[in-house]
Amino acid sequence: MTRPSLLNRLTFRQLQVFQAVHRQQSYSRAAEQLGLTQPAVSAQIRQLEQALEQPLFKYAGKTLHVLPAADALASSVQSIFGQVSSLQMALSEMAGSIRGELNLAAVSTAQYVVPYILARFRALYPEVQIRLRVCNRGQALERLAERRDDLVIMGMVPDDPNLTFMPILDNEMIPVVWPEHPLMHSPSPTLDDFAHHYVLMREPGSGTRSAFEDFASRERVTLAHTIEMGTNEAIKQGVMAHLGVAVLPRLAVQLELAGGLLASPPLPGFPLRRSWCTVYPKDRHPSPLTELFLRFVQELLPELNAHFSAPLTPHRGHSVVCLPVPKAQGS
Repeated sequence: MTRPSLLNRLTFRQLQVFQAVHRQQSYSRAAEQLGLTQPAVSAQIRQLEQALEQPLFKYAGKTLHVLPAADALASSVQSIFGQVSSLQMALSEMAGSIRGELNLAAVSTAQYVVPYILARFRALYPEVQIRLRVCNRGQALERLAERRDDLVIMGMVPDDPNLTFMPILDNEMIPVVWPEHPLMHSPSPTLDDFAHHYVLMREPGSGTRSAFEDFASRERVTLAHTIEMGTNEAIKQGVMAHLGVAVLPRLAVQLELAGGLLASPPLPGFPLRRSWCTVYPKDRHPSPLTELFLRFVQELLPELNAHFSAPLTPHRGHSVVCLPVPKAQGS
């Protein structure tokens, strides 16, 4: 009796589950990503292994080992899903609208920039489903390594030849204090003077914290008195409450500086300059929708730089209608 062809024994769901396990190197993390139970993930992988007549993964203790057949399948699955994504884009264009799903992760400092980009992108492509995960730099690096997103937007991109990145905007980090702070009345305040106060800092893994700690280390200034706080907003409130001083992205404090709620002393070496970048692994070819978004961002760069280098003003109209796209009757 002729055995059914491989095409008749595979399902897209099996391949989707396999791809998650292969990227996460874990059944439990793959289950969490897909919203499934771990037994459900295990069952899908068993069915796939039976269809392929090849083992894909093997546990040794608590460590999941990826077998050669899994690496071979992963390359094919990436190509298959890329073709499906291209087909979806082509069908969307034929229907007169672009549809699809765009999954982004952005470091917390980029949250002041990314919504501006997304609003303009959505104005042109209102039927694209966008998911944005905000995290710190350490978490962004984890998501990048696990290939959990179409793009990661972050500063301080690792020096890794396996990553493709595109700078999109300068990120200036500046010292901030409350308006009547003694440093504002000093004729020539130094970083050492700044570090004598309590310095409010984000958690380990934060890009702003890493950039400031690297700068202080180069200047041989010890940050002996620090208070860790979980968000930039908490740090801003802490500085305004006279709890301490801080280094924050300029975009995060523009409103407070303009309103006289915070001040920035003229310390030598500041602002610290980094760039926010779009990043993805070179071996993960971007989907057609991701490529469309990257081209859009590249075309938007002059407007981005002009807008964020000027004093904050209400946004100009840009054809964004914050209403769902109406569905056709009978659909």
